[in-house]
Amino acid sequence: MNNILLVISREYTQRVRKKGFIVTTLLMPVVFLALMFAPALLSGIGSETPTVAVIDNSGKITPYLLEHHSLPYIFSSAPVDSIKADTDVSSFIVIGDDIIENPASVSLFHRGGGSIETESLIRDDIKNAIEARRLDDLQLGNLKQVLGEVEADVVISTHKIDDDGNESSSSSMTSYLVGIAMAFILYMFIIIYGQLVMMSIIEEKNNRVLEIIVTSIKPTHLMLGKIIGIGAVAITQVIIWALLIAGFISFVLPGIVGGQMFAELDALRAGTLNPADATTDLGVLQVLAMLSSLNYIFSIFGYLVLFLIGGFMLYASLYAAIGASVDNAQDGAQLQVFCIVPVIVGLMFAMTIGQNPDSSLATLLSMIPFTAPMIMMSRIPSGVPAGEIFTSLAILYASIVAIIWFTAKIYRVGIFMYGKKPNLKELLRWARYK
Repeated sequence: MNNILLVISREYTQRVRKKGFIVTTLLMPVVFLALMFAPALLSGIGSETPTVAVIDNSGKITPYLLEHHSLPYIFSSAPVDSIKADTDVSSFIVIGDDIIENPASVSLFHRGGGSIETESLIRDDIKNAIEARRLDDLQLGNLKQVLGEVEADVVISTHKIDDDGNESSSSSMTSYLVGIAMAFILYMFIIIYGQLVMMSIIEEKNNRVLEIIVTSIKPTHLMLGKIIGIGAVAITQVIIWALLIAGFISFVLPGIVGGQMFAELDALRAGTLNPADATTDLGVLQVLAMLSSLNYIFSIFGYLVLFLIGGFMLYASLYAAIGASVDNAQDGAQLQVFCIVPVIVGLMFAMTIGQNPDSSLATLLSMIPFTAPMIMMSRIPSGVPAGEIFTSLAILYASIVAIIWFTAKIYRVGIFMYGKKPNLKELLRWARYK
């Protein structure tokens, strides 16, 4: 037992002291936050509102666009060829004289790549103009006013009920995105740290260090020490990330969102918020209510740690067996396909299943050890019964015992084999050695 602890301590301290570990541990939360806010930031950088020239051959759309418009329009009666030759005009639209009867008689011309957002705004403006003109042509008196009065903007307030009947504000889209993020973190950690186990064993095997080490420690204990030590590095990173995110929520976020929004968040959590009185979009409040809950954050990261330990131990034992079986990284890369493919399959299914987390397929894949970590972590943010979660964990951890027992047999033989790349049949024969 003491020998295992020595190996764990060596593997752990050797890696957490590296500058690369410190830098990635501190910078990854910043990168995640940057990725979350990048679309909003980039959309406001260098995005100038374009001025669009309008040639209205019908004369029926211009009056509406003068009063109701999403873009700054300039109206022209110049010939189309003249507008095309004017390099100062980046975009212009030509409206046909039968636009009211034929809404398709609109052409948009632009220089460069154009803008999807600009095209969408123009389409909405012209659509509204056509509808307004058709209503005027019907001469139904105050029909516009009636339609305005009966129009309803439905706002759905989403709440999640746990096993104890307690309610909490939720957002299906946020739950889905958080689930995908957790599944991707698991995928990343399993692949990166699993390969680290493999490369560490290959390096020591090539240096003949393993032959010396196994004179004082059992091969199985050496393998376990390496896996646990490197796995502890991954767990350390996750815990630090959780603490950094909790600190951001507790001390930084209140200053960003402001007092009014925080008061509305408290009211939403208490169930006393009237959506009609809210100054902030209800969807935004629901997202913030979820992500600013420390209980929610620690619950998610707690399950992440449990499934990370299980998933890493399962796959790292396979990586260890591969590392012991080969002499170089190139041969290891060919064999590790048996580790990479199940992880990728789990991640791909997680992206799909996250949209319907209660499906039968989701439940089934949550019970298969090789896909359970990614699948279950993509479902947990949306709400999964505790019994189902712990059943999945029980199956996963029971499978770890069986897989380690199997791979340890390959490991103890492989570390003494040199000069030949084994195939799957030979690896299975090694596992049968006594």
